Amino acid sequence: MKTLKLMGTTALAVFTGLAPAIAQVTAIGEGEGEVSIVAWAGYIERGETMKEFDWVTKFEAETGCMVKVKTANTSDEMVALMNEGGFDLVTASGDASLRLIAGERVQPINIDLIPSWSTVDDRLKEAPWHTLGGVHYGVPYMWGPNVLMYNAEVFKEPPTSWNVVFEKMDLPDGKSNEGRVQAYDGPIHIADAAQYLMFHKPELGITSPYELNEDQYKAALDLLRGQRQIVGRYWHDAFIQMDDFKNEGVVASGSWPFQVNLLQSENLPIASVIPQEGATGWADTTMMHVDSKHPNCAYKWMEHSLASNLQSDLSVWFGANPAVPAACTDGRGMQTAEGCTKNGLDDFDKIRFWTTPTANCSQGEGACVPYYRWVSDYIGVIGGR
Repeated sequence: MKTLKLMGTTALAVFTGLAPAIAQVTAIGEGEGEVSIVAWAGYIERGETMKEFDWVTKFEAETGCMVKVKTANTSDEMVALMNEGGFDLVTASGDASLRLIAGERVQPINIDLIPSWSTVDDRLKEAPWHTLGGVHYGVPYMWGPNVLMYNAEVFKEPPTSWNVVFEKMDLPDGKSNEGRVQAYDGPIHIADAAQYLMFHKPELGITSPYELNEDQYKAALDLLRGQRQIVGRYWHDAFIQMDDFKNEGVVASGSWPFQVNLLQSENLPIASVIPQEGATGWADTTMMHVDSKHPNCAYKWMEHSLASNLQSDLSVWFGANPAVPAACTDGRGMQTAEGCTKNGLDDFDKIRFWTTPTANCSQGEGACVPYYRWVSDYIGVIGGR
């Protein structure tokens, strides 16, 4: 995907000041008894939410490594937790992974110690959000799109555009969308606005929602300031968002397949779509803290994370696509080829994956607005400035 290759080249140029990196771990020994993971909601399940979804219990029994999970709701929260330390692994999206590498918070991975590495999707093995200068800083986990989730009783037909969450309007039930839609509580949502503008204002010349010059960036912020007038809540907790759809009258929002699947499992009138403008998305990588206190258990988990049955069941549970393509078809888990197709397996090249914006981009050195400004300006947008 051209956008990703450009960002990878840019990131490499930015981080060339780093010392040559080699993996700290050269052999795996006995487990240390535990492994601590910072993860997205729903990523590390032990059957507590739904008993059939459990890929922790057997791992613990076989390795003696007890799994501790700290749920993070945004990439910024993941970066902050890894900066604090005390964790072994993190399931980082592309808008966090390069920051973790640049901040020297994660260590190179010795893929020779990951026997199942050969099963990873070839499109992910050298992905620029976890590979720099041929050095791997993580093991691919899951990927998928950011979908438009909606109430099917309000929208008898699927919405064809993201405009239902960006612009004030009456919805098909005749009521205004004001106060009935949500937006993501993270600076990376600026990319969703840029993605929308790529389709509706081509004269801006946006070629990547993560590479915005000053004029393009201003247009995205203006769109988000308008959105602020109709948003009822900025969401970051998946379970709170689900409650808002069930009990607080929310009818449309950008979301993850995870929430869609859980709400549908409760027989609620919830559906999702990727509208005509396309979608941003996430490709998540299990990365290891530079000061991991349980490196043997960490490596054992990274290998376990690529197990076909785990990848298959997690794909069903989260509505995402496995990093191991065979998990769609080999029958060792719940997923099927049809299920992976439904989750967008064939849409990889259409998704613009989360990537950390940098000043030096394909538009030229210093031409693009860097991520620290995304952070401060989005706080201002949410605050009504």
